[in-house]
Amino acid sequence: MLKLWLLQLSLVLIFCYECVVAEARSQQLKKTYVVHMDKSTMPATFNNHFEWYDSSLRSVSASAAMLYTYKNVIHGFSTRLTAKEAESLQKQPGIVSVLPEVRYELHTTRTPEFLGLGKSETLFPASEAQSEVIVGVLDTGVWPEIKSFDDTGMGPVPRGWKGVCEVGRNFKSSSCNRKLIGARSFSRGYEEAVGPIDETAESKSPRDDDGHGTHTSTTAAGSVVNGASLFGFASGTARGMAAQARVATYKVCWLAGCFGSDILAGMDKAVEDGVNVLSMSIGGGLTDYYGDTVAIGAFTAMAQGIFVSCSAGNGGPYADSISNVAPWITTVGAGTLDRDFPTYVRLGNGKNFSGVSLYSRRPLSGSMVPIVDAADVSSTSSGNLCMTGSLIPAKVAGKIVVCDRGGNSRVEKGVEVKDAGGVGMILTNTDSYGEELVADAQLLPSANVGEKAGDAIKNYISSDPGPIATIISRGTQLGIQPSPVVAAFSSRGPNPITPEILKPDLIAPGVNILAGWTGAVGPTGLESDKRHVSFNIISGTSMSCPHVSGLAALLKAAHPEWSPSAIKSALMTTAYSTYGNGKTLLDISTGQPSTPFDFGAGHVDPVAALDPGLVYDATVQDYLDFLCALDYSSFQIKQATNRDFTCLSSKTYSLGDVNYPSFSVPFETASGTWGGVGATSTVKYTRTLTNVGTPTTYKVSVSSQSTSVKILVEPESLSFSRQYEKKSYVVTFTASSMPSGTTSFARLQWSDGKHVVGSPIAFSWT
Repeated sequence: MLKLWLLQLSLVLIFCYECVVAEARSQQLKKTYVVHMDKSTMPATFNNHFEWYDSSLRSVSASAAMLYTYKNVIHGFSTRLTAKEAESLQKQPGIVSVLPEVRYELHTTRTPEFLGLGKSETLFPASEAQSEVIVGVLDTGVWPEIKSFDDTGMGPVPRGWKGVCEVGRNFKSSSCNRKLIGARSFSRGYEEAVGPIDETAESKSPRDDDGHGTHTSTTAAGSVVNGASLFGFASGTARGMAAQARVATYKVCWLAGCFGSDILAGMDKAVEDGVNVLSMSIGGGLTDYYGDTVAIGAFTAMAQGIFVSCSAGNGGPYADSISNVAPWITTVGAGTLDRDFPTYVRLGNGKNFSGVSLYSRRPLSGSMVPIVDAADVSSTSSGNLCMTGSLIPAKVAGKIVVCDRGGNSRVEKGVEVKDAGGVGMILTNTDSYGEELVADAQLLPSANVGEKAGDAIKNYISSDPGPIATIISRGTQLGIQPSPVVAAFSSRGPNPITPEILKPDLIAPGVNILAGWTGAVGPTGLESDKRHVSFNIISGTSMSCPHVSGLAALLKAAHPEWSPSAIKSALMTTAYSTYGNGKTLLDISTGQPSTPFDFGAGHVDPVAALDPGLVYDATVQDYLDFLCALDYSSFQIKQATNRDFTCLSSKTYSLGDVNYPSFSVPFETASGTWGGVGATSTVKYTRTLTNVGTPTTYKVSVSSQSTSVKILVEPESLSFSRQYEKKSYVVTFTASSMPSGTTSFARLQWSDGKHVVGSPIAFSWT
C-alpha cells in the first residue's frame, strides 16, 4: 500500500513539475504584439514619439526591437515579447492596448459586361476623373510586366500621391509606371513568425509569387487588354472595373499567410501615401472591434475619406461564418456570372451529366475508359477525398477516378489522380456545396459536377459490373440562367459580433473570374504546374471584393465629394435581390431562394449606383455613437478608433439608430410554451437620408414575408427642396414572439418614380 502511495505521489510531483516547466517555456516563448500607444500622453521628457516608444519597450525587455512604428491608422509599434513581458507592458502608462498578432488568410473579361459597364460607358466618369482615383490593394503583391498594368495614354501621376516604388532583388523602380504608381512590401512580422524569407522560393519585394494579388488588383483597376483568355477559355477583352484608375500595391501576404503587424503597417502606409480606396481580400478570426487589427486600421482610413472593402470570407454555406463585420467596412459576398465552361461526363449506360472544367490539353480519346470511385481504390478511410498519397496506382492506372470535394484543394486532387496513373478525374460536390460549379485548370481531363450528378455517377459505378465513361469539353458558354446565384462558399450572416448590423453588405461576381496572373507559378498554383499564363480564372470572395473596390473608385471619380459611407449606400440601395421575373436570387448550395443573410442588400448594380437619388450618409460621430451603443468604455473606444471620446451619460444610444443602409432586427424569444407565442416586443430604428439628386418627393413602401412583425414608417413621404438636404424617418417594428432560431425578411423602399432606394430587413429570434 505504501509503495502504491509513493508511486502516486511521484506521478503527481512529476506532473506538477512538467506543468511548471511548460508554463515557464510559454512565458519565455516570444510572439509578435501590436502595441497601441496614447500619443497625447507622451511625457515632456521625450523629444519625439519614437524615443518614448523605445523607452517603454526597454522598460520590459532589454533585447526586444520594434518591427514597425505606426503613425496613421494607430499610434504605436509592433514587437516580439514573451507573455510576461506583454503583460508588464500593458501596465505601463500611455499604453492603450497590447494585442497579440493575428494570422490572416487570403479569401481565395466577362464581368464588366455582366455588370452593365460595357453598354453604359457614357454614364460613367471620364478617364481624366477616373485617373485621379488611386486603388490601394493589400495582398500578395504584383506582377508588373503583364499588359493589365500598361499605362499607355495615362497622364501624370496624381499630385497628392506620396507613395514609392520599392526596389527589391527582382523589383526595379521601373517596374512602376503611370498605371501601377506604387509598390511596397511588409515582411517583418512574417519573418519573425516563420523565419527569414527563402528568396529562392519567394521574392522579398513587392513581386507576386502567388498570383492572388495580381488577380485582385487587375480585377479592381486593370487596364484594357484585348484578346485575353486562359487557354482559350473566357476569351475577349479583359478590363478592371475602373480601368483608368491608378493602382498601388502593398504586399502583406506571403506563402505562409498574412500577419497582423504587416497588414497594419501596409494600411498605415496606404493612408499616408494617399489612396482613395483600400481593397483587402483577407480575413481572420472574429473578435470585438477594439481587438480587430483590420477594423482598427479601417476606422482611421474611413475617417480620412478612404473607402475600405473587404471579402466576406469563404466559410459558406454555413450561418454565422461572415468575417470583416465592422460597419465602417464594406463587406462583400460572392455570386456567379452568366458564363460557364461546360464539360460533359458520358457514362456507359448512355446517360450524360454536365459539369465544368478549364482543362485544355490533350483530351481523352473518343472511346470510353474504366471509371472507379476513389473510395474503392484508396489505402485510407477518407479515400473518397483523393488526398495526397491515398490512391493505389495498381487500381487507378488508365482509369477515370471520382473524387469528393473537400479536405484538400481541388487541383491537388487532380495531381493525386494523375500521379497514381489515372487518365481523368470527376470531382463531385458534397451536400455542403450543392450544385455550385467552380472550374479549375486541372493537369488532366476533368469535370467538376454537382451533388446530384455525383450521386448518380457513383450509383452507376456501384451497380454496373464494368463501368466506363469519358469526359468531353465544350469550351465557353454565355447566357447561363439563372444568374447571378449566391455562391455556396460565400460566407453568411447573421453578424456574430453585432446582430443589429446586417452582413454581408452586398454580393458581386466571385465565381470563375478571369483576371491578370503572376509569371511565377502556373494557373493551379502548384509547384508541379509548369504552365505560364498572363490571365487566370479563379473563384472566391477574394474575387468579389475587388469588383466592389473598383466600382467604388468609379463612384469616387463621378462624385469626389461623397464620403465612404455615401458610396457604400449608393452601391447597397441600388443593388438587386430579384431576377427580372420578380423571384428572389437563388442560393446555389440549396437550389432555394437566398436571403439577406446570404446576399445583404443584393447584387451590385453599378449603373444604378451612379444615380441613387438618396444616400444613407454616416459620419465618424455616427460610428462613435455606435460604439457607445455597444457600451464601450472610453478606453475601448480609444483602442478601436485611435480617438479620445467619452459617451455622454445624458444621451441614450441605440444600435437601431446607426445610419446604415440595411436593417437587422434581433428579438429575444419570450419564455414559455412554443417560445412564448402571443407575447410582443417593440423596437424603433431611426434613419437619415441625404438627397444627392434633384428636388423631389419620395414615398415609402414596405413588403414583408411574414405577418409576425408589424412595420410602421413615419413619415410616409419625404420632400427634398435642394441637393444634400437631410430628412429623417423612424421605423417601428412590433413583433410577436417566435421560437428561437426563427428568421423572417422584409424590404423597405423609398421612391420618387425614378429612383428606388431599397433596404433589406432581416428579423431573427434567439
